Amino acid sequence: DERQAEARGIKAVIFGKSGIGKTYLLLTLDEGSTLFIDLEAGDLAVQHWRGASIRPRTWEECRDLALFLAGPNPALRDDQPYSAAQYARVLQAYGDPARMDGFATIFVDSITVAGRLCFQWCRGQPEAHSEKTGKPDIRGAYGLHGREMIAWLTHLQHARGRNVIFVGILDEKLDDFNRRVFVPQIDGSKTGLELPGIVDQVMTLAEIKPDAAPGQPAVASFRGLVCQTLNPWGYPAKDRSGRLDMLEPPHLGQLFQKIRSPSPPIDVHGAPSIALPAPTPNT
Repeated sequence: DERQAEARGIKAVIFGKSGIGKTYLLLTLDEGSTLFIDLEAGDLAVQHWRGASIRPRTWEECRDLALFLAGPNPALRDDQPYSAAQYARVLQAYGDPARMDGFATIFVDSITVAGRLCFQWCRGQPEAHSEKTGKPDIRGAYGLHGREMIAWLTHLQHARGRNVIFVGILDEKLDDFNRRVFVPQIDGSKTGLELPGIVDQVMTLAEIKPDAAPGQPAVASFRGLVCQTLNPWGYPAKDRSGRLDMLEPPHLGQLFQKIRSPSPPIDVHGAPSIALPAPTPNT
């Protein structure tokens, strides 16, 4: 009963190509309860946004902000970034964390830029240099980058009472068999591979072009959020709530209401029922 009574936030990542309107989704959220973390300085697309915003410029600021919003991890040592000791330091710089209680949603735009800030910081760390020669070690930098990004995303994911929305650029590439694949635009491969397992919802904002019936005029294309893994376009998507259709309107406020609706989850996989034969006794 206590677990059911807990306030749960929705953790989601929204991918999409540049210019498709990912940042514009901010305008579909409540201004009074949404904090806009503007890493891209791309607020021209949302110049009418009157809600709160903050613009971290370094990776250290990104880590401190995540710690301030999600609180400390008691399992970490004092010298680790998200420990109780570091939380005390952040409180001295940022003030009373109760000031952030009014923010139910954190909109991070974008994870692509966060990855760049992280990698720039990682290249200056001792781990990114060879112990023998002192020269830069790109493999060490990428290894540290992957651990830092996963720790940052996981810590924000543990902000239980808040919705956290990450926005990222989606690249379209061809694999070795000349097939079209979609890859998140994030430095290194570790973050892009593990991110879908960290968040609850993975969605792709895409332009959908319906096929016209034979002899009928062409149907106008539209923007939609692809929300289910099994989709005909191959876009990255995942719906852990089980309440979303394959295509949803690009409106996050309505999407949150649908995820929290008391209606029973839909059959995401659409698997047909299979009659199993009766078990036979062991001989």
